[in-house]
Amino acid sequence: QVQLVESGGGLVQAGGSLRLSCAASGRTFGTYGMGWFRQAPGKEREFVAAINWGGGRTYEDSVKGRFTISRDNAKNTVYLQMNSLKPEDTAVYYCAQGRTSVIATRVHDYDYWGQGTQVTVSS
Repeated sequence: QVQLVESGGGLVQAGGSLRLSCAASGRTFGTYGMGWFRQAPGKEREFVAAINWGGGRTYEDSVKGRFTISRDNAKNTVYLQMNSLKPEDTAVYYCAQGRTSVIATRVHDYDYWGQGTQVTVSS
């Protein structure tokens, strides 16, 4: 059974940084695309960033230049480095493992999800 465990969320002031981590277990990590999504209260879950098996990346427009997704296949871990955080980045952030090795940006392209970690950015 695949398990994804996020860590690294917290409270930070606007302009600050956080690094989220997601440790995966249960199937060969390096052969699957990974993604980060977020969900704010009263809103739908939205795409943030994704990385494919080979390290190719894509980002949602509002986080380009501020967030960086990376992966360490030896540690079965994917990261999300978040810089220049804004109050509108406040949400629960979810790590997800894709159904295939390619980059994917839609919720239904992912079949395993972590429990989420809260990120709160104060103004």
